[in-house]
Parts: sequence; C-alpha cells; structure tokens
Amino acid sequence: MIETRILLSKYYDIIEENRTAKYLQCKHTPLSFNVKESNKDLWEKHDKILQNIKQTDLEPKQSLLDIKIELAKRIFQNCQFCERRCKIDRRKRQGNCKVKQPGISSEFLHIGEENVLVPSYTIFFSGCTFHCVFCQNWDISQQVCGMYIEPDILANMIKKRKQQGARNVNWVGGDPTPNLPYILEVLKKCNINIPQVWNSNMYCSNETMELLDGVIDLYLTDFKYGNNKCAQRLSKVDNYIEIIRRNHLKAHENGEMIIRHLVMPNHIECCSKPVIKWISKNLPQATVNIMAQYRPEYHAYDYNDISRSVSLEEVLIVREYAEELGINKI
Repeated sequence: MIETRILLSKYYDIIEENRTAKYLQCKHTPLSFNVKESNKDLWEKHDKILQNIKQTDLEPKQSLLDIKIELAKRIFQNCQFCERRCKIDRRKRQGNCKVKQPGISSEFLHIGEENVLVPSYTIFFSGCTFHCVFCQNWDISQQVCGMYIEPDILANMIKKRKQQGARNVNWVGGDPTPNLPYILEVLKKCNINIPQVWNSNMYCSNETMELLDGVIDLYLTDFKYGNNKCAQRLSKVDNYIEIIRRNHLKAHENGEMIIRHLVMPNHIECCSKPVIKWISKNLPQATVNIMAQYRPEYHAYDYNDISRSVSLEEVLIVREYAEELGINKI
C-alpha cells in the first residue's frame, strides 16, 4: 500500500499553499471567444487551451473558466449533464433529477468525511441523477428542496469557511452534476486558494467530465455496483458499468481520487468483489474507502436482499479481498 499523503500529494500541496488550486489556474488562463460562436467552435477552443494551460498573474477579460461557463449555460438549455441526457430546457422545467435551478439544502463544516478531508466545507444540493431505493439522503435527493444562494454570496461564504479551518470545498448532494453551471459561476466569484472536491455518483456525461477538467482537484467518487443489473434494479440507471468505469478513468487522468465503495448485504460476489478487482487492475494509484455504514433506508425494506444492515463479516470479506489485491485503503 502507498501512503495516502503520497497518493494525494497535489491536494496536500494546495492546502499547504505550495500549489495553486486548479480553478484559479483556470481563471487566469486567457482565452478569447465570442458568445455567437457555435458549440463546436467553443469546444475546440476549450479543448485546445486545456492541453496547454498558461496562466497570467492578473485575471484576464476572458478565460478558460469563462468558456466553461458559456458551454455549461448552453448545456443547461438542452440538459445533458448526466448520462440520462433528458435534453430538457431547465430554464423552464426540472429534469429527471428534479432540479431546475440549484437548491442548497445545507452547507456546513463537515467532520464526518474521510480524515484527509476534514474539516470539509460541504455544500449539499437537493436532487439527484440516481433514484436509489436505499438512499440515506432521500429527503434531499428525491425531493425538490433547499434555497438558492447568489453565487457571489456563496463565494464569500467559502472565504469565511476557509478562515474557520475548511481544508476544501466539497460539492455534493444528492449529486452536484445538475448544478455544474452554478458551481462554475460561484468559482468565477471566488479567489481563495482552496482545493475543489467533486463528490459524486459519477454518472456524468462526457461533456460534464470535460468541463470539470482543469477545475476539480480531487474526485471523491462513488462506485456502487459491479454489474448493470443491480444498478438498474436498485438505482434505476442504465449502462452503469460502462459509464462509471469510463468516468473513473477520466477522473484519474485529470485529478487525484478517493473512491468510495459501500458494502451492501448480499452483494459481495455480484458487486463488491468485481468493483475492487476492476480498481486494482485499472486504478492502482487510487485511494479507496470501503464503507461499512449501510443500513436499510427509504424503500430498502421492499427489497429482500438489502432489507437488513450489512454484517461485520461481509465488510471484513471485502476489506480482506482488497488487501489481497493491493488496494490503497484509506
């Protein structure tokens, strides 16, 4: 096993003021564009500059972050932030995720995350791209709730939270994916050097992953299932394996990563072991948190296989399997 401090060295460097957070580099990378240009032209400019980021000392009139904001606004009008690809104009109505405009259900200094993250300034959005029958946050993920906070106000709150000891900004939910345009707008108003954490189920579209590239320092991901059948049955999503694997590989290329895997009762052979095995083969530098806190919530009692809490024996089986495969556990 490799030490977490080594695996997440860039994240620690930002905390210790030895490196600049990616979103600040993005804000200081000049890029000229016209809002009348086509999507194709904007993406070409975006991708070209992303390969050769050259930041300036002063914030330019137009930047790489600005073109990301413009592209995100366009996607918002024909929503394809997640792989459900509703193509709904979210200026007018909500998507499958139940999100129209961003609703923040809570924001606080979280001390219940992984040790390397706490205290974490955690911003919980309502709505989610998944509909997990066992969701422990179902009251915010499966309902429209929360309040809208102006981007400049939230940017100021981030500054204050860092002064209070926050080590990072943790965008979560529900899921942050439907709220990407808003998050980018907040970062446009923000000027402090603090790592950005994308805490997500990772059912993001390719477009979302490209917009996150150059902005997110650490991906705090959720890898639930080892097959598509369980994902469809318990979270109501299609093509889970193909999408989640693709996005984990992209995230690993673009930033540092902590992968969470929640051990569920009766899902060791079909889910836990395949997930751990794939990580060991494809993401050997990733840090993994094997989580033991599953308990039946929401509609879980309607599903016999997950209608009880996970046992200690089941968790130990997965953790021992991870050790055998050389997983870097946190």
